[in-house]
Amino acid sequence: MHEAVTRAGYDDLLRRDFASFARRSFAELNPQTRFLLGWHFEIIATKLATPFERKIRRLIINLPPRHLKPHLASVSFPAWCLGRNPSAQILCVSYAQELADKLSRDCRRIVASDWYQWIFPARLSPQRQAVPQFETTAQGCRIATSVGGVLTGRGADIIIIDDPLKPEEALSEAHRQGANELFDHTLYSRLNDKQQGAIALIMHRLHEDDLAGHVLAQEYWEIVRLPAIAEDDETIVVGSLLGPRRFQRRRGEALHPARESIGCSSRSAGRSASIISPASTSRCRCHWAVASSRRPGSGITHKTRCRRNSSVSCRAGTPPTRRPSSAISASAAVGGSTARTSICSMSCGGAWSTRI
Repeated sequence: MHEAVTRAGYDDLLRRDFASFARRSFAELNPQTRFLLGWHFEIIATKLATPFERKIRRLIINLPPRHLKPHLASVSFPAWCLGRNPSAQILCVSYAQELADKLSRDCRRIVASDWYQWIFPARLSPQRQAVPQFETTAQGCRIATSVGGVLTGRGADIIIIDDPLKPEEALSEAHRQGANELFDHTLYSRLNDKQQGAIALIMHRLHEDDLAGHVLAQEYWEIVRLPAIAEDDETIVVGSLLGPRRFQRRRGEALHPARESIGCSSRSAGRSASIISPASTSRCRCHWAVASSRRPGSGITHKTRCRRNSSVSCRAGTPPTRRPSSAISASAAVGGSTARTSICSMSCGGAWSTRI
């Protein structure tokens, strides 16, 4: 009897708590690999759940490579959404079709697993089992495409963009423009409901005019920013099934020391310096953030501080001012988003907090 109660409680936890579900999914896909839980995993998982719950319509998560971005955003999250709502339509975008297909196969493997089908009603449709796209018997689907792929005639309730640029493509204006134009002219228009549809962009910042910088110049986006090495003291409070949880990180601490120590993170940052900052000789470490950070009616405030006045350009350059595309402007008008948004070039991000 006690074992049955325990099993029922665990199944309910997987249904309701995305962080627990993502951890179980990792074990399904990597049975021989030890899972090293980091506090960032719970923060990202909690924040990713908000688009499904319609609490946030535009979400950006910035964090370095090798911190389980694809597993959380492109594999576990679509599977969890389809479990909660088998008729949901989800579009997942990656920088390459080969990667997009691999993530799709991983997601489908989770949906087809015995434990998943024990706790969720979603079932795979036997008629639609293609690698880039699979469907459920309730007409829900997960569609996989790439930045250079073709997307015709399909809509989505949730769009997930997972690293739209390779690091080596970041300095190519053509590649950056391709990713930005795909968003403006194709992805944005694929939302089934322009007022309620959600877009989540999870990526490593590579350039001031990468996709994150591009979209921030056009409308309000909620931002979670987790640098590899803390540049200042951080306090992050997230909601959970058991109530608010508080995470703290001191300046100079690594994001996930169990996986990457300070030395490893520093070497990785050094290899990426010429990509992150256009002027690689500059001592200024630049980050780009939303300047106006209160969402109308949300009661949520994000604070960013800079040791310089934001009107002073650093050596890495100030992001160019852009006019929103017509599609985005129209959608923002329909959705009622009136937040003033701008991008400023800052020498370093100060202590900040976010409440979920």
